[in-house]
Amino acid sequence: MDFEFLISLFGESGTNAIGGLLLGCMFGVFAQRSQFCLRAAVVEFARGTIGKKVAIWLLTFSAAVGGTQVLITLGELDITDSRMLASYGSLSGAIVGGLLFGAGMILARGCGSRLLVLAATGNLRALFSGLLFAAVAQASLKGVLAPVRDSIAGAWLLHNDGGLELISFLGWGSYTGIYLGVVCMIIAIFYGIKNKLTPWAWIGSVGVGAMVVGGWWFTYHLSYQTFDPTQVESMTFTGPSADTLMYLLTPDNVALDFDVGLVPGVFLGSFLAAFLSRELKLQGFQEGRSMIRYIVGASFMGMGGMLAGGCAVGAGLTGGSAFSITAWVALASMWAGAALTDAAVDREWTSRKEDVSLVGVKEQAALS
Repeated sequence: MDFEFLISLFGESGTNAIGGLLLGCMFGVFAQRSQFCLRAAVVEFARGTIGKKVAIWLLTFSAAVGGTQVLITLGELDITDSRMLASYGSLSGAIVGGLLFGAGMILARGCGSRLLVLAATGNLRALFSGLLFAAVAQASLKGVLAPVRDSIAGAWLLHNDGGLELISFLGWGSYTGIYLGVVCMIIAIFYGIKNKLTPWAWIGSVGVGAMVVGGWWFTYHLSYQTFDPTQVESMTFTGPSADTLMYLLTPDNVALDFDVGLVPGVFLGSFLAAFLSRELKLQGFQEGRSMIRYIVGASFMGMGGMLAGGCAVGAGLTGGSAFSITAWVALASMWAGAALTDAAVDREWTSRKEDVSLVGVKEQAALS
């Protein structure tokens, strides 16, 4: 596709930002309507159920993987120069960061993208957590936490001499990615039908995955139509959240790009979807003590996302669709960290609450 007209109107960086804004807006609509959420899927699976949340996540993941691999096979996409497949990857960062991020999204009740979607619908807990997430991410990238991140990330590096792309590394065929995407989609459709997903759940789930494919396609085709280097990338929210925060605070020091357009686009799309479906609702903290888990959770995600090279969407969907080795390791670590934290924190808390309620019922019966 020729972006020459848009570039002549808005410039190269402006066109890149507009692409991020539009794709982000559609992502926000689909994510809000489908209620796509990795945290909910992990909790559901860890508690022994493959229900609607797992089915939605599988649909999204298979759409992102299958669509991206089809474009690569057709020659419409080349992501070998993307950050996901750069000259080296950090396995230590992927493992530690993934575990931290997984634990954080349980404590904050949502990953980075989910917090952004919820904040747009009026959830002030999500807004608070999202801002803290962005601040800690920035501190981990260039601030006081950067030495800690560098130390952990540099402990176990995977160099590009054997390839950082999983399919090539294992010596599998060029169609393997498509086959895996199709198999995953069949499984997702089975559980989607079994759990009686709503039409919007089907459309929104596939739509979120399609926006990952769209991000890859847009930035790739823009990259060879610009004079200045344009990063080939797609949906992710750790770095972009930090960049957007810094752009709002110091606009002269941050360049317009895909990432800076993405975050406000998702917020706008989620708000419009919630407004049209009459789901806007102000929600806040019920007590000061509950803020502690959100503060810890958001902080874990900010550091974890930077270490892992992406969030639940960045590593899980975008990195997964590129078959980046470190992204797949990070995704597995996120599932593990989330499941362990749910077992240690939320299920224990729920069990105690049920025990207290049961004691109250027995006391009430004895009095009567």
